[in-house]
Amino acid sequence: MDVVARLYEAFARRDGDAMAACYAPDAHFRDPAFGDLRGEEIGAMWRMLTGRAEDLSVELLEHDETSAHWVARYTFTQTGRHVVNDVRARFVVRDDRIVEHVDEFSFWKWSRQALGPAGLALGWTPPLRSRVRATARKGLDQFMQR
Repeated sequence: MDVVARLYEAFARRDGDAMAACYAPDAHFRDPAFGDLRGEEIGAMWRMLTGRAEDLSVELLEHDETSAHWVARYTFTQTGRHVVNDVRARFVVRDDRIVEHVDEFSFWKWSRQALGPAGLALGWTPPLRSRVRATARKGLDQFMQR
């Protein structure tokens, strides 16, 4: 099984440790919510997200060694709102480990689901994106300090 398939199989099981093991020590990750993460921050993010998820389901719709299309369904814990996030991912893999991972999704679609009226009205604005990213980063920093 290739590393991309292993990553999403572990994600579907909510196994953050197995997800972290798919990345090279010097890996880089980027998405609209967390921004840029490097090295151990990536594994910590997956451990945090999978550890907090109560109703997470992940479906890998298609993939190859350099890309994936996947959908996550979950309740956004900060608001209690249900989210269906349709994500396209790109990968660079070296020696069966991910060295580059970029997730792309519509931040506006995500924010209107996760944040409700505020996301609908402001989800396209840079200040809301910055606030969400700062909140995500703060949560990750606190998780990593434990």
